[in-house]
Amino acid sequence: MTQPPSPIQPQRTPLPSAESWLEGVPTPAERRLDRYAVAAFVVSLPGLVPVAAVLAFVALRRIRKSRARGRTLAFSALVISGCWLIAIGVAVGLNLYGERRAGIGRTTVISEVQVGQCFDADLEAQTPRVVRIADCEALHSGEAFAKVRATLTGLSSEQKGQVATQQCAAAFSTFIGKSFEASDLDMYYVVLGERAVADGNVLCMVGQPGQRLTGTMSGSGR
Repeated sequence: MTQPPSPIQPQRTPLPSAESWLEGVPTPAERRLDRYAVAAFVVSLPGLVPVAAVLAFVALRRIRKSRARGRTLAFSALVISGCWLIAIGVAVGLNLYGERRAGIGRTTVISEVQVGQCFDADLEAQTPRVVRIADCEALHSGEAFAKVRATLTGLSSEQKGQVATQQCAAAFSTFIGKSFEASDLDMYYVVLGERAVADGNVLCMVGQPGQRLTGTMSGSGR
């Protein structure tokens, strides 16, 4: 026997298209760019390390929750900040090494000061014997600018002073760019020996009692 077809047909709900499943879900191209990530990257470029690091960590936390774009920018900001820290560390290390080699901060007898070194001392004292080597770019009392040769053997103290002054005055004009007589700076000398040796036996220095100098006086025209 043949059964008649059932009048009741099963209901089949049509499947939605693939496109409708994606409605409301942002694609990678549509996701917004986290503004904190952008800010972190921008401020990291000029070396604002603390600000860049804070913004980058905030951006990464926000991106983890919101799925926004910008993770690469945030990590880039951290990398750039790290590079800045390394560069700053190297610069500080080299500066300290340079200062150490130059003897900055070291206390020494005045006769041991080298040409080109600046120093701190009480220039108003009659015979300053001990000085502290200083950075020429910072405030300092004086600067050793030359060693000159002067034959002092057999001369009296007054004659030695006259010869040493004459020799240092000639070097003063070359170093400052103005004659000692016309300058507002004072000149000092230390006799290192009475015999005129090849590398000089009189150390010449420039300073200004009661005032501090900044920078080398070479070519200052003062």
